[in-house]
Amino acid sequence: MPSSSLRQIASHYLLTPQGFYSQPLITIDCASGDIVRLEHYSDNLDSLAGVEFYSGILCRGFVNAHCHSELSYLKGAITEGCGYSGFAGAMARVRERFTAEERLSALQTADRDMWMEGVDFCADIVNDNSSFAVKEKSQIYYRSFAEVFGLKQSNLERCQEIVNQHPNTTLTPHSTYSVQQSDFEAVCNSKAPLLSIHFKESLGEEQLYQNAGALAEWYQNVGFECDFLNFNSPAERIVKSIPKNQSVIFVHNSYLTEDDINLIMSHFTAPVYWVLCPRSNRYISGSITDAAQLLIKHGLNILIGTDSLASNSS
Repeated sequence: MPSSSLRQIASHYLLTPQGFYSQPLITIDCASGDIVRLEHYSDNLDSLAGVEFYSGILCRGFVNAHCHSELSYLKGAITEGCGYSGFAGAMARVRERFTAEERLSALQTADRDMWMEGVDFCADIVNDNSSFAVKEKSQIYYRSFAEVFGLKQSNLERCQEIVNQHPNTTLTPHSTYSVQQSDFEAVCNSKAPLLSIHFKESLGEEQLYQNAGALAEWYQNVGFECDFLNFNSPAERIVKSIPKNQSVIFVHNSYLTEDDINLIMSHFTAPVYWVLCPRSNRYISGSITDAAQLLIKHGLNILIGTDSLASNSS
């Protein structure tokens, strides 16, 4: 019988990086939360007296590698399949319709639901302070990225204030299409432990660098000017602006190409990670690309994210 300071858990299988471990008996130090012993239990089930038994498979906590928890109040507010530009436009129209109380309640629900579904670490994008009250009390460990963007007016100073106010929060550029070059370089050279950058989420991102496509047309209509179109592509901007020893998470990668991968992976010496958000991409555009197979083919580090509830059901 374990002591009161120890907790024992058993199951049919434990999923480990090495594969399935059968008949696991795990002993946990309740004070530290550390696993202090892993062993097989015997076929005599009487040996499990006083042990918590869970039918099925135990595994480590999940990582949600890309989330915008502060947008949880937009669940169901934007029509599915409206396309990337339609989604961006709808976001601007609907986000002011909700009260502070509604936003807080939705965030609390989303945080609880993530924990109940097994997430214990979340890489979370922030544009303001609204999510921190919930995250600081959460059982989930959050790493927050204050997202710098602005083609007419930069929010870099505001993001720096957020970083100064909250631990486990660092600056990151939003994307290769929404940040002017001076801010992009400043953030990418700030020696943050990790950057999280939206990358190749839409076809328009690549086309913008040729002054073509839906994104370029939108910018022209609203009077946005980009000072970074001297680069031949988003990938070229990445490798010519970010130090090779800077670790980066690239998020979405829906329109990733072999050329992108070859250029980026030949540049970086620090670890690079590739996040896929398939349910979010299906919600916005109605389709999922073959990016996963391309990443698998190259043996790259693949992570999974949900994106926000504005473009996902859970």
